[in-house]
Amino acid sequence: MQPSNAGDVSYDDPWYDALASGWGESPRAAGAPSARCEQDTAAAADVYLEIQRSAAFQEVRGRYRRFVVPGVVIFFAWYLAYVVTATTAPGLMARPVAGAVNLGMLAGLGQFLTTFVLTWAYVRHARLRRDRAALQLRWDTQELARGRGGAS
Repeated sequence: MQPSNAGDVSYDDPWYDALASGWGESPRAAGAPSARCEQDTAAAADVYLEIQRSAAFQEVRGRYRRFVVPGVVIFFAWYLAYVVTATTAPGLMARPVAGAVNLGMLAGLGQFLTTFVLTWAYVRHARLRRDRAALQLRWDTQELARGRGGAS
């Protein structure tokens, strides 16, 4: 827990004291790595490999893939159908729907609508099906890394 300068307000964030890559490191750290540094790096690598092999990580990745792969395929097929139809059947796309609005304009606006709907669905899916598990993995990784001396 790190105290703030604005009074007694503090928070418990395991990533708070982690330095950004290369920021705030001592001049000695810029030189040749010490044996301790190499051991810490190896320990951290072992932690991340252990987490990557875990069932919880595989489940989070599987949930991600089960949403993203079909989403990308469907959206790309819809986009490709729009472009191919616009170039090969201009008469169809020019067919009036209401006043000056034609089928091509509606299909083009549908591309924007599809993008927004897909973005909303992705965010909802992440919030409901992956975020809690991913956050738990983050905490587990941090605890394992600290326990092995990788992130002290």
